[in-house]
Amino acid sequence: MGYLLEVENLQVELGNRLILDGVSFELRSSEIHLLFGPNGSGKTTLVGAIAGLPMYRVVSGRILFMGEDIMNKSVEERAKLGIGVGFQNPPEITGVKLEDLLKLCLGKSPKEEFSDEEMHFIESFRLKDFLKRETHVGFSGGERKRSEILQLLFLKPKLLLLDEPDSGVDVESLKLVAGEIQRYIESSGASALIITHKGDILDYVNARYGCVLLNGKIHCFKDPKYVFEDIKQEGYDGCVKCRVKGEEKW
Repeated sequence: MGYLLEVENLQVELGNRLILDGVSFELRSSEIHLLFGPNGSGKTTLVGAIAGLPMYRVVSGRILFMGEDIMNKSVEERAKLGIGVGFQNPPEITGVKLEDLLKLCLGKSPKEEFSDEEMHFIESFRLKDFLKRETHVGFSGGERKRSEILQLLFLKPKLLLLDEPDSGVDVESLKLVAGEIQRYIESSGASALIITHKGDILDYVNARYGCVLLNGKIHCFKDPKYVFEDIKQEGYDGCVKCRVKGEEKW
């Protein structure tokens, strides 16, 4: 089976500081991988570099998506190929109603109506009453996350890059969001790279691998629940030190 995403010896700078120093990994279709790491370790930088955000400068290395080198492609071009990003803190978008943004994600004009299936999906995210409101303005943390994941799924990406979808949400919202992510992966053949600190999302998604980003490199390619338990007992440094030789590649 070929790889959906291949990251080869990636070095990335933010400002004048080297954040990622030789990151390499692969992600196959229909897989979920979890990425752990302390604050400031470069997890968001990795997501930004894969998505092509210009603030993250790739010094060396390659990123292949569906076998194609995307290093010279813009954020928009990568999005059109099927790379979707869910941010840790979805921004407020004043002046834009949620319903109009969702229609844009679906490729609809503002005057078009949602189909019954689309409206049912909106209702399942408990967002029907938010459609006329400005996007994320006055939304709680859980409401923002539900809104952003709904937008992302309406775009039908092949790769989901999710920066802490379990941060700042209540248990019910996390269960809903994570459950929909899992169903989307199973039904579409897409894949997801999920950044998490707490590991709570492990209760609701079937992740194949977990790993740790520390000191600019990725370590510990193992069962994500094993990695998370190891982090809780030994800390990030201890988890990396105890890795077993031969288990360092996906």
